[in-house]
This record gives sequence, C-alpha cells and structure tokens, in this order.
Amino acid sequence: LFYPVLQWSGPPWTLTKQALFGWWIILSTATDYYFEYTECDSTGSRWRVAIPHRQGSCSGLPEPVRGTDCTFSCEAGEFLEMSSQQCTACAAGSYSLGSGVRFDQWDSIPAGFSSLATYMEPEGSGDESLSCNNSSWTPQGTHLESNRDECTVSLVYAVHLMKQGSVSFDYQYVDNNVFFEFFIQNDQCQEMDQTADQKWIKLTSNGEWGTHTVNLKSGTNILYWRTTGILLGGKPVKPVLLKNIQIEGVAYTSECFPCRPGTFSKTPGSSSCDLCPRNTYSNKGASSCTPCPEAQYSEEGWAECKERPPCSEKDYFQIHTACDSNGKTQVLYRWVEPKVCVEDNVTGAVTLPPSGEKEDCPPCNPGFYTHNSSTCLPCPPGTFSDGITDCQACPAGTEPSLGYEYKWWNILPRNMKTSCFNVGNSKCDDMNGWEVAGDHIRSGIGGSDNDYLILTLRVPGFKLPTSVAGVTASEFGRITFVFETICSADCELYFMMVSSFTNVVESWEGTKSRRAYTHIMTKNASVSYTWAFQRTNKPSDVRRFVNDIVKIYSITVTNALDGSASSCHACALVSQESGSSCVPCPAGHFIDKDTNQCQECPPNTFLSGHHIYGEEACQQCGPGSKSNKEHSVCFSDCSFSHTDQNRTLTYDLSALSSVGSIMNGPSFTSKGTKYYHQFNISLCGPEGRKVAVCTDNVTDLSSKDLQSESAALNNYVETFVCQSTIIPADGRGFRTALSSQSISLADTFLGATVESTLDGVSVRPDLFPETSRKLPDINFFYRSPRITASCEHGRSAVITLRCNPEKGERGELTCPAGTCDGCMFYFLWESSSACPICTEADYHSIEGACKGGMQDTLYVWNEPKLCTKGVSLPEKSSAPCEAVPLWLKVGIGGGAFMAVLLISLTCYFWKKNKRLEYKYSRLVMSANKECELPAADSCALAEGEGEENEDDVVYSNTPSLLGKLKTYSFQSRLGHLIYNQIKLLSVSSFSSRGVKLNL
Repeated sequence: LFYPVLQWSGPPWTLTKQALFGWWIILSTATDYYFEYTECDSTGSRWRVAIPHRQGSCSGLPEPVRGTDCTFSCEAGEFLEMSSQQCTACAAGSYSLGSGVRFDQWDSIPAGFSSLATYMEPEGSGDESLSCNNSSWTPQGTHLESNRDECTVSLVYAVHLMKQGSVSFDYQYVDNNVFFEFFIQNDQCQEMDQTADQKWIKLTSNGEWGTHTVNLKSGTNILYWRTTGILLGGKPVKPVLLKNIQIEGVAYTSECFPCRPGTFSKTPGSSSCDLCPRNTYSNKGASSCTPCPEAQYSEEGWAECKERPPCSEKDYFQIHTACDSNGKTQVLYRWVEPKVCVEDNVTGAVTLPPSGEKEDCPPCNPGFYTHNSSTCLPCPPGTFSDGITDCQACPAGTEPSLGYEYKWWNILPRNMKTSCFNVGNSKCDDMNGWEVAGDHIRSGIGGSDNDYLILTLRVPGFKLPTSVAGVTASEFGRITFVFETICSADCELYFMMVSSFTNVVESWEGTKSRRAYTHIMTKNASVSYTWAFQRTNKPSDVRRFVNDIVKIYSITVTNALDGSASSCHACALVSQESGSSCVPCPAGHFIDKDTNQCQECPPNTFLSGHHIYGEEACQQCGPGSKSNKEHSVCFSDCSFSHTDQNRTLTYDLSALSSVGSIMNGPSFTSKGTKYYHQFNISLCGPEGRKVAVCTDNVTDLSSKDLQSESAALNNYVETFVCQSTIIPADGRGFRTALSSQSISLADTFLGATVESTLDGVSVRPDLFPETSRKLPDINFFYRSPRITASCEHGRSAVITLRCNPEKGERGELTCPAGTCDGCMFYFLWESSSACPICTEADYHSIEGACKGGMQDTLYVWNEPKLCTKGVSLPEKSSAPCEAVPLWLKVGIGGGAFMAVLLISLTCYFWKKNKRLEYKYSRLVMSANKECELPAADSCALAEGEGEENEDDVVYSNTPSLLGKLKTYSFQSRLGHLIYNQIKLLSVSSFSSRGVKLNL
C-alpha cells in the first residue's frame, strides 16, 4: 500500500474533509516512521498504520492494527499516545483539554487561523487608499484585537469534529459603531442555522469581558468572527477584543500543549496553566516560576522581569481619613500599589511626603446628619436635613423628597464603588480607580495609561412621591452630575447605564469645561450608573499621562428607593383636618395650594414631570393638540382647523395616523460603505402613545413583536419620531440589512399650526420646493430634550404637511438632503389627506339653456380641486322655464312706451316750431316796408292776429326729422338777429320823432 503524506502546518483537527484525502498525521516516538489513522469507515472503525519519514523506505514497518473507535477521546489533562493507543497524562509544564483545544496565547496568530479583509468599493472608484490590505485581526499577547477602520475583517478557523461539541470565547465589545457577528459554515460553505442571540454578539461594559458559547455539529465546522466598522462621523471605532477560544469535540489530542511564557503547571495531568505571581516570571513549558532579582519587578503573568524605575510624583496619591470626634480629617499620602519604583539611593527619585496634617471635615451630604462629630448617617424616614443641621420632621402637609445628593467627598458613599481594569494585563486590578478629594471625586493613577478607571453607583430602584404614585409615569427619576475633564492626550469619559443590558448613554472626548449632564429614567428598574475614564485607548504599559484626570463635583439622583431627604415637598391630604395623612392624587390631578386637595387639571393641559403642586403645574397644550385622559401628554387627534379669509378650513388626518417610514440616502463613508438613515414617524392618534419604534442590531427590518422579542434586542426606542442607521446587505458580505444607532428625535409634541415658528423651533421653507397652491402648509413641531455632546439644546423635528391631491391618502414622505443635520430635522409629507374637508364653497353651479320649457343645472368642483372627503357634489337638477323671460317682456314693453313718448314729443315740438317760424316771418315782412311801422303803441302782433291765415302757408318740401331740427336751430338764431336789427331801427326812428317805443 502507498500512503500519501500531506503537507499541513496546522494541528490535525483543523483539517477539513477535503484536506483529509488521506489520513490524519500523528507523529510517533519512532525515529524512522510515525503513526497515523485512516479515515473512519461507515461502521465508525479505522486502522493505525505506520508511515516512513522518507519516501521509499517501506521495509521494517509495523503491520497495520485496528485503531480506537472514531469517537474515542481522552480526559482533560491527557493525550493519546499512538504507539500504545492509550491515554497518557500530560507532563508538568504542559496541559491538555482531552477532546478539546484552547487558544490563549496571542503573540502571533496561531496556525490554522486566517484573517480576511474586504470592503465595498463604489462603482467607478479606483482609489487605492480605500484598500483594506492592512486591515486584520492583530495579536496583542493576551488577546486579539480587531481592526479600527471601516473594513470588514473575518477571523476564520476550520475544525473537523468527530462528535458534537461546542465553541466558546471571551470578548469585549463596547462600540455600537462596530457590527460584530459570529457564524458557522459547513464544508459546503452553507451557513448553519443560528438564532439572532447566537449570531449577533451583545455589547459589554467598558472593561468587562463577556463569554459566548455556541454548540457545534459533528463534521467540518468553519468558524467566522466578523467585524465591520462604520465611521459615520469620522471618529475611529473601538476594536473588538477576543481571547480564550476553546473548542470541544475533537476526536482526540495526540500531544499536550506547553504552557505559554508567564504561566506554569506544576503537576502532571493539568488541564490548564496558572499565571505566575507578581515579581516572578517563566519561559514556555515551565513547571514553576522564577523569582525576579531584587532590582527588578514583574506583574502577574509576565514572561520577563523589568528594571524598577525611580519613584516620582506619579507613584503616590493623597487620601483623607474618616472624620474624628473633633471633626478633623488627616491628609495621608500612599504609594500606588503594587509599588514598583525605587526611592532610595537612586538619582532623581522622590520620597513620600509626610502625612498627618489635619483639616476640617467637610459637612455631611444633604440628607445626612453628623453622628458623634465623626460619622455621617442618613436621616430617619420622614425627616430631612441639609447636611449641616440635625434631621427635622417634615411639616404637616408635606413628605420627604427622597434621593441621593452627593457633593462632599470625604469618603466614598456606601452605594458606590471604584475599580480599575485593563484588557491586556492585571496590573491595576487591586487599585482604586477613583479617589475622593473633599469637594470632588477624581480619577486615580492606575497602572497604565489605557486602564479603565471605573466608578459605579448602584440604585436599587425608584419610588415616586406619594402624591404622584397613581400617575401614569413617563419619568421615574433622573440623575444629574457636574464634571470636567483635563486632558493632554485622547482621553475619553463614558457614562453608562447597566440594567438588563449595558447602554453607553453618552461619552466625552478630550478636555471639557465644567458642565452638568442629566439623564431621565423612563422605566422603574434596578440600575447601575457607571463612569469609565480612559486616558488613551492605545496599547500602553506605562503612565505618561497621569495628569490627565476627570473630576466629578456632584451627583444627584431623584426618587431613589433607599435615598434620604434633603428637603420636603407638599403632598395631597385626605382632608384639611390636623394630622391628615398624604394620599396619592389620581392621574391628571394637581394639589390645590389653598386646600391641599387633589383637583383635576383643566382640559387640554398636561402635568409637567412630577411637579403637581399648584394649578401652574398644569401646562397648556400647544395649538392643534389636546391632552389624554391622564393629562400626561399632549397629542394630535388627527384633526386640525384653520380660519383663512373668513373661511374655516377643517382637516381630517386620520389616514396619516399609522407609522410612516422614510429611507434617506444612500450616503457613503470614507471607505465607501453605503448606509441609509431610516426615519419612523408617528404623526397623530393612539391617544398620545408613541408608536414609532427603532431598534438596534436586528436582522429583520419588518415589524417586530417587542413584547416577545425585547430580550433579544440590544436597544430600541419608542417615540414620536426616531432614526436608525441602516447598512444594506449588498457590498459588505452581510446576508441581511443591519440597523444601528437608534435615537429619538421627538419625545414631546409641541403643537400643530400654519405658523412657521413654535416654542423656539422654526421651519425652513427654503428647504422644500414652493407650491403654487393657495392653501397653507400645516407644521407639526416636536422636541427631544435629551442633551448630547453634539446637540447642546437637544433635538427638534418639524413635519410639514402639504396638500397634494395627486399623492393619494398616505402620500409621500420626504427628507431632502441637507434637511437633517443631526440636531434639527425637517420632513415634508405631501398627501391628499393634508387637504381640507370639502364644503359647499368648493363647488359651483352651471345652468343650461331653456329647452322645451325645462332648464338643467350642473354642479362642478372648483379647479384645481384642493379638498378631500366632506360633502359630495349635488346631483344634476331640472326646473321649468319660459321661452321669453319676464325680464325680456318688461324690457320690450318699456322700450315700446319710450318710443311712443319720443314720437309724441317730436310732433309737439315740431308744431310749436312752425308757429314760431310763422310769427317771425310776419314780423320780418312788416319791418321791410321801407322801415315804416304802424302808428301804434306797439309793433307786436295782436293776439290772434295773422293766425287765421297760418294754415294757408304751404311748403313744397317736407324735411326730415334731422333737417327739421337743424332748420329750427338755424331759424332760431336768424330770428334773434332780425329782432335785434328791428329793435335798433325802431329805436333810432322813433327817437327822432320823440315817440317812446316799447319793445
């Protein structure tokens, strides 16, 4: 038989089924040959055969013998000796897991592991700077560290199990800007079935290690640890740390593993190695640790000793003793433990300053009193104190305001603790991370610059004041602290909340001036608040930035379950009788200042927080909003009205009551990662319940049942408007889209109005296209009061509703580029539902012609139609009519009468004109007879004279009406001229005769 020899650098259990074409190579103690097993047959049997080291040397080889069962394995601390096929105990200085393997030494990436880096390259991008060739998992001695950029890096390990087993590993995952997943493939590159909990790794607190365990099936298992960083703000991500990978289920272990440097196993048959104590060291495979020389030192688990440095101011710190009976405290100086520096006979070394100087003790914290001048104790229940005076009973009609108020730091409060942690070593495990300093508490020295200096405050729960115990609470308590950071390097302060999971509430980088920060608790649960300070996140084994510190001046927690009282507040009483006890007010009630009785808030008002004393606690809801029954929140009931030019416009927005979603983007990071911003909006309805939900670290963007799956979600927010960052499945190797960085944009509804400004929040009309329609836009204003490092005044959102009949009832929701800057968010929602309800003023009638005595009337909408729902168009109507309308008859009759009248007047004046013409003619004829006049007293005609002949005057031609009028005008002027001439002649003639003539 010919047995091919496989060239394989890794351990035998890392061979895949394809690589196992021949046999597993197991070295024996023989010098000329070694033993190996054949593949298992269908019955689970195999043979042990000998393989020569040199090809062609086949003589003298042992005969094949039946091997152990394929599922055989040794116990922990043993290995399978192939020549005897018996389990043998490991020697001192080595260890074995029996049927498993452990990787806990990371000076380099062990054989069998590989690191693969990829990134998504946008189309047309050829920039070599986007390459991920330098991105990989990096060994750091005690652990592996993932990349800090946007590349997707996978740590891959293939193992062949002969029976069912498991894989477990320790990890540290603190940055939600990194997606960390663990999944398994079979030898066909098909992903094994895993739940979301098994695949998506949960976040850990800063400085804490988590453990993840997944069961493995027999056969080939390819393990993937994959990280993807998303640099949305240009800030480097914090890497994922990985250590202690242990795999169970390999068929056997053919050799024991030597203990890594800095560890030892002193007894044979060990399943693990122990760390060397401080001031000792060991080499690889050691069975004991060697002490360091006197002038050198080492930390726990070191592989070598280092020279002790000279002592400096960085190696000691100052503390205060507890107050004595005289109210004095001593200032003491202590070396940082463990002390590694040298203070004697070394140039430049400093000595410890003298201790014992006494100072006055600071007063007790509010809610405490001084006991025997030396100890501060909390006030008994029902009493209060400002920390200086003795505890006093609360006055009648009041109750104590429970909580914590720490502003003096002589000793650490009983519910606080401090610690130090480093992911790479245990130098600072026994150190205090923070030190009290009178009027503040400050970060400690630590063992190295990248230590996490941790301060923790434990709150067992929250208890609302009696008067508001029956209120549907949106705030159970709040924590406020005042701090400042002084840094010369890239220090960072984390504020975290640990309840069912760890949540980094806020963080601050670099130097920050003295400021206050407040976080509101919206759930009643036991919680730990943690402050973690790190001088630098770069690997460090020294203290160069010891002067980089953080100071916390005060910490205040309201409504703490086991808190003490620094003051009292009014409460509601059963009656006004003396000695009456406090009772809870019903939801939506305030305490009347005059009677201390509960009274309901006026309509459309809400109670602000838990201040319910006096009617001023009931604040008016904004325009276009109303309060719920409990007066706990203001909301829009999906109706709106507005008066414009003496016309009232009424809107029905019920079609927009369900949650609306919009995906804004895509955008690309500097490495080319495509991402979107998804916004979920709850505009109105549901009695003020905030039904817009955004979740983190989920693999399905569809609606989820939060009641059943909330435990599987790392983080989710419920609010009016929320935002999530979505990484699509394409381009980064993800099989499903990912969601992260979920935040609330709108916790409070300010109101709805057509005005452009409300309560300090303004609309920017230049961000959206103008509309030619005359209807005004409706603006919904929201605010989230939570203050962040980038939004000092919180976040605000404005949703503009615009009437657009072409968009349908649900319409189209948009957030154009540039409208969402991280603090102010503007949305445009165009919909037919944003049009007013139709009324009679929105249509007009058109009357048809009168045909056959009937006339039709049609009704049509005004164009363009800018209304919805409401009244309908009336049906076409018909009414009887006449051929000649009454007005036309009246017009014709009037016209005929005027015509007759005009003709009559014309005839009358024509006849009068003829008479006057005749008289003038007679007068002219008599005046032309040699200018002789009759000897009469008057030259005028006698009455009736000449009239008898006037009918004898005949005119040959009959002029027209126009001609008659012209002739009348001409003769009138001519007659006037003749009259003047006759008058002159008559006057001159009779004057010469002395006769008086009367004309």
